[in-house]
Amino acid sequence: MFYLPRRSLASLCLLVLVGCGAISALPPSGAEEGGSPVYDLVLRGGRVLDPETGLDAVRDVGIVGGRIEAVSRQRLSGARVLDVSGRVVAPGFIDLHTHSPTPLGDAYQVRDGVTTALDLEAGAYPVSSYGRALAGRARMNYGASVGWATVRGLVVGQAPEAASADPEAALTALPPAAFLQPADAGERARMRVFLERGLAAGGLGIGLPLDYFSAAVEAAELDLVFGVAARAGVPVFVHIRRGINGDPAGLIEVLELAREHGAALHVAHLSHSAMRATSGFLARIREARAQGVDVTTEVLPYNAGSAPIGSAVFGRDWRTIFGIDYADVEWAATGERFDEARWRAARRDDPGGQVIHHYLKDDWTRAALAEPGVVVVSDLLPMVSEDRFVAPHNGAFTRVLGRYAREAGVLSIPDAVARMTWLPARRLEAFAPAFARKGRVQVGADADLTVFDAARVRDRATYRDPYQPPVGVETVIVGGEVVVDEGRLVPGVFPGRRVLASP
Repeated sequence: MFYLPRRSLASLCLLVLVGCGAISALPPSGAEEGGSPVYDLVLRGGRVLDPETGLDAVRDVGIVGGRIEAVSRQRLSGARVLDVSGRVVAPGFIDLHTHSPTPLGDAYQVRDGVTTALDLEAGAYPVSSYGRALAGRARMNYGASVGWATVRGLVVGQAPEAASADPEAALTALPPAAFLQPADAGERARMRVFLERGLAAGGLGIGLPLDYFSAAVEAAELDLVFGVAARAGVPVFVHIRRGINGDPAGLIEVLELAREHGAALHVAHLSHSAMRATSGFLARIREARAQGVDVTTEVLPYNAGSAPIGSAVFGRDWRTIFGIDYADVEWAATGERFDEARWRAARRDDPGGQVIHHYLKDDWTRAALAEPGVVVVSDLLPMVSEDRFVAPHNGAFTRVLGRYAREAGVLSIPDAVARMTWLPARRLEAFAPAFARKGRVQVGADADLTVFDAARVRDRATYRDPYQPPVGVETVIVGGEVVVDEGRLVPGVFPGRRVLASP
C-alpha cells in the first residue's frame, strides 16, 4: 500500500556506495600505524538493519563527522569504538507525529530511539516558531509542517502570530471564532498567502487538524488547502473529520480532495479515527492507492485517547462517536471512573482537567500494524513538567518493537524498524532532500542511529504513570554524536537541528 516515489539521485548514490562494503564516501579522519582508516566512531559487530537495501547482517559501522563512512564486514578502527555485538543497529527513528518540542519531550523521545521528531498533523506558523524552547538544546532533530490551524486563527480569529510558539497552546490558544466561523473569500485569499509563505520558509507540508474545526470549514477552504499543497508538491497531513464510530465519510472526503487536486495525502492516527472500521479504512486507502492517489497513513500503538474534559469533542455526542459510556473514561490524576453526575460537574468546574477515554480495541491497532506500509508514530502530547499529566506516548516505538513485534509477532523486527525509519523518510524526501540521507544505514547517510537490544526492548510508561523511560534502547546517535549511552542521556550534548524542506 505504501507508495515508493521515483528514487532520487541521492538515494541511487547511497545504494551504489553501500554495495561497495567499506568503501568510503568521505576521506577518513586519520590512519592507524598499519594504514587502516580510523573513524571518529565505530559501532562494532552489531546486527545492522537497513530497510531500503534489505541488509540484515553483522557489520561494523564507521562514522566520520555527521555521516556514515563505512558499513563493513571487516573490523574497523576508530577514535571511539562501541561494542554493540548482539544488538540491533538501526537507522534513528523518525516520528512524523509528535507535539512536544520541549526539553522534557526531547529527553524522553530520544530514549525511545527517536532521532528526528516532527509535528506534521498540527504544524506551526511561522514554521520558525516551532521548537523555540529547543534552540541550542536539542538532542534530536525537529521540524514542523505549515500549521493551517494557526493560519486560520490569524485570519479568521485574529489570533497573535506567535500563537504556535507555545506547544501547549497550539490549538487551545486560538480564539473561538477560529473553530466556529466559516472563512469568506477574502479570508481564504489571505490564508493562501500565509500557507505559501510558510512552505517557502521550509515547512514540511501542510498540517490540517480538520476534526477540531468541523463546524467551521467549508468545501472552498479545503479546496484552497489541497490546491496549495498540490502546486507546491507537498503532502497534506490531515486529522480527518471523525464521524460516528466507523463512519468513513471523513476519509472519503480527503481521498476525493487528493484525487481531484493531485495532492499527496497522509492520514493521521488511522485507528483512532476509524475505530471499529479500521480494516475498512485500510481497504479504502489501498483501493485509492491502486487508482493513483498518493496516500499514506500511520498508527500509534495505544488503545485510548487523552484530552481535556472541556474539549469540543466532548460537547458533541461523544458516547455515540466513540462507542463508549461514562465508565469508560477516567480522571487522569486519580484513576477515578465517571458517572453522568460526576462528568457534568467536572466539565463545568475543571474544563482543563485531563481525562483518558478507553475507546479502541487492540485488534484494531494490530490490524493497522499488520498492514504493509503503515508508519509508526507517537502523537506525544506536550511534555512540559513531570508534575503535569501527559499521554504516555513517549514509549511508542519501543512499545511496537517489544509488545507487537517480539511478543505478539504482529510484524517482524525488521518490518517494524522500516515503519519507523525508511518509510517516514520516503514520505518526505521527494520535497525535503534532507530525508534522502535519513532512515538508512548506508555509506553517505546521516549518522542518526539507534542501537537496541531486541530481546529486552520495551516501553514502561502507562496512562497512570507516564513519566517512565523505556528499556532496551542502549545507544542513540544524532549527527554522529552519542546522545544516549548505555540507556542514559549524555549531559551537555545537543546535536539536534531544525529540519526544513529547503535543501
